[in-house]
Amino acid sequence: MALPGQVEDPQRIVTEQITFASDAANIEAFTAKPRHPGRYPGVIVIHEAFGVDDHIRDLVGRFANAGFIAMAPNLYQRVGAPAPGDMSTVMQKMFGLQDDQIVRDLEAAAARIRGMSENNGKVGCVGFCMGGRTTLLFACSSTKVDAAIDCWGGFILSATPDSPATPSRPTPVIDLAGGLSCPLYVVIGAEDANPSPAHGAELRARLDKEGKSGLTRMEVFENAGHAFLNDRRPNYREKAAFELWPKMIAFFKQHLG
Repeated sequence: MALPGQVEDPQRIVTEQITFASDAANIEAFTAKPRHPGRYPGVIVIHEAFGVDDHIRDLVGRFANAGFIAMAPNLYQRVGAPAPGDMSTVMQKMFGLQDDQIVRDLEAAAARIRGMSENNGKVGCVGFCMGGRTTLLFACSSTKVDAAIDCWGGFILSATPDSPATPSRPTPVIDLAGGLSCPLYVVIGAEDANPSPAHGAELRARLDKEGKSGLTRMEVFENAGHAFLNDRRPNYREKAAFELWPKMIAFFKQHLG
């Protein structure tokens, strides 16, 4: 199977499991960076609802291969990652994560990257599915991120399928749009239902209303649905994936240096 950005020579990158402190907790994170000495921008890679799995670790390696210090923090650190095959537990754990705590953990992750001697001072964020919503949340709630890519982040209009707000998700992410403080690239599959292209249009309208149109780029990929970059799932769409990957790399290089 052809994969965009695939690491052909593993010797080009260095991978490591690290921890960083956030609110008295030690958060584990899988990291990768170019082996060649230099100064590189950082990228936080936020996992799907299934946690830091093989797919996410592979993406971390691909971003490192493209010239970034990449880090995938385990946002389930405090509650334990769900079993991938048990969707009821997956959804329960995902919806139970506290938005305010997630933002603080991501700020700590960004600080950890900025503290690396190889970092150029810039840190971006990219996330997929749950991670896409989390990326949008981070970009609209913090000034500690320099560029953000939200890939098919669902539940931006409500907290859950049944509730507009919950104690862990007190504010729909779309209502935080006025806080966006960095360039944002929003990616949606034309065949996706959550987020649907209509959800994307609502987000775009809200960002425009808040005066954020100059910071925002949104793109709907045809013949693709949810999670179309994930080659471990039947959703994978090779053509769309190969179209998206260089656009993500170019976006980060433009805004992170």
